[in-house]
Amino acid sequence: MHQKLFSKLLSFILCVLIIGFTVSCAQKGPADLVLTNGKIVTVDKKIPEAQALAAKDGVIIAIGSNKNIERYITEETKVIDLEGKLAIPGFTDAHGHFTSLGRALLRLNLMNVKNWDEVVALVKAAVQKAKPGEWILGRGWHQEKWDKTPQPNVDGLPIHHTLSKVSPDNPVLLSHASGHASYANAKAMELSGITKETLDPPGGEIVRDSKGNPIGVFRERAQGLLRSASGDYLDERNPEEIEAEQIQIVELAVQECLENGVTSFHDAGSSFETIDLFKKLADEGKLGMRLWVMIRDSNDRLQEKLPEYKIIGLGENHLTVRAIKRSLDGALGPHGAWLLEPYEDLPTSVGLNTTPIDVMKETARLAVENDFQFCVHAIGDRANRESLDIFEEAFKAHPDKKDLRWRIEHSQHLHPNDIPRFGQLGVIASMQGIHCTSDGPYVIRRLGEKRAKEGAYMWQELMKTGAVICNGTDVPVENIDPIACFFSTVTRIMKDGTVFYPDQRMTREEALRSYTLDCAYAAFQEEIAGSLTRGKLADITILSKDIMTVPDDEILSAEVVYTIVGGKVMYKK
Repeated sequence: MHQKLFSKLLSFILCVLIIGFTVSCAQKGPADLVLTNGKIVTVDKKIPEAQALAAKDGVIIAIGSNKNIERYITEETKVIDLEGKLAIPGFTDAHGHFTSLGRALLRLNLMNVKNWDEVVALVKAAVQKAKPGEWILGRGWHQEKWDKTPQPNVDGLPIHHTLSKVSPDNPVLLSHASGHASYANAKAMELSGITKETLDPPGGEIVRDSKGNPIGVFRERAQGLLRSASGDYLDERNPEEIEAEQIQIVELAVQECLENGVTSFHDAGSSFETIDLFKKLADEGKLGMRLWVMIRDSNDRLQEKLPEYKIIGLGENHLTVRAIKRSLDGALGPHGAWLLEPYEDLPTSVGLNTTPIDVMKETARLAVENDFQFCVHAIGDRANRESLDIFEEAFKAHPDKKDLRWRIEHSQHLHPNDIPRFGQLGVIASMQGIHCTSDGPYVIRRLGEKRAKEGAYMWQELMKTGAVICNGTDVPVENIDPIACFFSTVTRIMKDGTVFYPDQRMTREEALRSYTLDCAYAAFQEEIAGSLTRGKLADITILSKDIMTVPDDEILSAEVVYTIVGGKVMYKK
């Protein structure tokens, strides 16, 4: 008996020695990349801050003082002297639209127009360069952010006549910044077969004047009425042209992310066909950053294809597909968010339910039975309540399924009674700090003071329940800039200088975590990413200023100096 115990003990000691020797050798081996002489904020409680870091084969192998890291440097090592600059875990945008980002860079950018007249002028200039019959496509207009209300208008939305006048023969289709409404001129409506008699589709609305004529604005699912004609036009190209553009769109999106210090991106909804393109590029080593993708398709297609599309860490952790995306309502700006009570400034409406509840429940079943996360777009308080109800029902029906990490994308406007349910159910609130200050100027008009104060962007109240909040921009709804989003998260300062309910601001530490480690947690990736920890992926963003300590008014002037993915410098300013 004693001999057996001794033998087991000896085996255990030998294993420990072997493991220790292996780790020691790995630690003493030369690094591919070393960062020195900086302020490295790790988002790791064990070593919160350091001066230097070493990485090898895409993974962090050591972190500590300059002196401790010196031994990893050889003639082959790339050494970056940070010169006191801030290094942090690479930003993760936890909610954006990846191909829409790339596509937006190929179309009219209406994000910064000051009014409807500027929109018309941009379209007029585009028409002068366009071929006869070519569609003019753009995105980014937002009537609530214009400096004057167009005349004439319906609910502040312009009537199409001025747009149709400058483009009588070229169809025009311009998406709202939120993506939840579109603007069409007369030619686009004509080609789409839309007349006064066209009925509103379920979950959508054709905005009309007092005589019932379409003004050119299509809310939520009504946008689908325009897509057949524009889609036919785009599909006229040959397969080679279509694939070349798709690859260009991905390349543009990757470059835009890297230039903004984003090393990982949670794509909020792609089709199986788009995922096939991502797989091809990941296999070929042509994805310059990491993608975590939500599938957006019909329940029939999900039922058929889900098992073969669960992808974890393809292409050296450059592609993961493990979630499903659905939208339960629209956006607050176009009055599409689904509310428990009518809009303060549009008492005839409570917004739009864009996907039937029974369809949502079936998607939830498919998700839980195939071990996929379920991510639901919900902005209004009614949509958030319904989402939580669907989640809770699915969880109770599958008590054996634990730690599902289902997410509500946006979680912008909540009823106070529903806030504790996030923590109780373990539901992740995937929110966008920049939306708070961007939408803030009209939130009170839409919801009224009481509802806005008790339920709009309730970051601190959600965190008190134990809920995890992951941050992002919803690009191209907003610019992908994580520094601007970080600024909004820690200050809630709007463009006019006022602060949107400051008691809900995050601290800088909370904000950084929401953009790094909590994003990794929301993707089941916290063991490999989200903090600068030995053994994790060497994904690092280096900034020109210390956004953790500089005065608030200096945060926005910080710039991305380096973006490092897997120990490789993918962007240098």
